[in-house]
Parts: sequence; C-alpha cells; structure tokens
Amino acid sequence: MSEKPIYNRVLLKLSGEALMGDLEFGIDPDTLHSFAEEIKSVHSLGVQIGIVIGGGNIFRGIKSAAHGIHQVSGDNMGMLATVINCIAFQNALEHIGIHTRLQTAIKMEQIAEPFIRRRAIRHLEKGRVVLFGAGTGSPYFTTDTAAVLRAIEIEADIILKGTKVDGVYDSDPVLNENARMFSEISYLDVIQKNLRVMDQTAITLSKEHKLPMKVFNINKKGNLKKIITGEYLGTLVSS
Repeated sequence: MSEKPIYNRVLLKLSGEALMGDLEFGIDPDTLHSFAEEIKSVHSLGVQIGIVIGGGNIFRGIKSAAHGIHQVSGDNMGMLATVINCIAFQNALEHIGIHTRLQTAIKMEQIAEPFIRRRAIRHLEKGRVVLFGAGTGSPYFTTDTAAVLRAIEIEADIILKGTKVDGVYDSDPVLNENARMFSEISYLDVIQKNLRVMDQTAITLSKEHKLPMKVFNINKKGNLKKIITGEYLGTLVSS
C-alpha cells in the first residue's frame, strides 16, 4: 500500500470518552500519547489536520451530582470540558514535536485563540495541527455538530470519526455478536435507520454539504494512517 495520502485536509472527531483509556473518567496519559503518535504518523505525510474532541470523560464524571443544573449551564460545563481535553492533547502533540494551535468558540485569550476561519486555514496551510475547543460556543449543540461545522468551515475533504468499534453497525456490536457492519451507507439510511453515528443535526448538515464521513476504530494502532493512505476499512457515510 502506497504511503501517499488520498486526502489533503481532514477533520478528526474524537469523543472525550476515547481519552479515558481504562479509567472511569478523566484522561489516561498513555492513551493520549498513543493518539498523538497516530496523528504524527499522518502529519508526517503532509496531511492538514483539524481536531474536535468531546468532553464526556470530564463532564460525565460529575454528571451524577449535576441534578438540578439547567441544560444551558450543563452544556456550558461540557464546552469547558472540551477545552480541558484540547489543552491536554495539545501538550501531548507538542511533546512529540508537532506544532499546534488551539482555537475556541468561546473567547478565553489567556488560553487559546478565538475561532477565526481564515486564521485556522492559514495555520493548517503552515503545517500546524489545529484543535477546536468549546464546541459551537452555543448550548444545545453537540460536539458532533461542532465537528461537522468546523469541517465545512475549513473545507476539509472528509470527517474521520474515531470510535471504539470498527465502523457503523445495524445494531450495537457490544450487545449483539451477530451485528452486521456496513462498509458504506448513505446519510439518508443513517437517519431512517436511526443509527448512532452522530446526532441527526450533524448528519443532516453533512448531507446538505455533501461532506463524507469515515467511521473507524481509533484504538487499533495504524488505522488512521491506513485510512489516510486509502486502505479500505471502517464505514464510509456519504451521499
């Protein structure tokens, strides 16, 4: 398989839970380092990389005590949790020699740049990995929707959604050993079958902008590079 990338610019979406490793909540340093090395293997090919990370590993760690918190407040807490994850990932990437920028949808100048589309694209063109924190900056929107929005804004070729399973299945493969994985599926089928790829707002936005999405297992070493170089794995969601 050639190591020539088939994509020039990608947006990688990671869940906050992906950073937990075997922990119950929080950030596992070994998992963080492993993901950073995966990014490095792709970055070395000249691929421009944007990253959106969820905040479930931090917010869900305190969710049991969050009864009575208004959803807007809870969503604001979740957005701040994504920034914590981005700072941790930024440090892991820079520790192995990758230049990065962190941009947030909520202004916090002492920590990150505000999200500015043209500046983000310029960073990517200069070979910097750009992390996008704080979701969309508004409550009621998930980081899935934020990932699609940022991918459209930076004109990414594809969204790569790293998960703990190999792709999109017709039922939960953890609960059903006979679950069937799709190699390809349309946005419309994802919506009609109510498959939990991303929330429906994110899928609808992807469909309207004809933005393809690849769902794959990020925990298997080398998978990210295999996708970038054209190996056939995971599930492609497209029109």
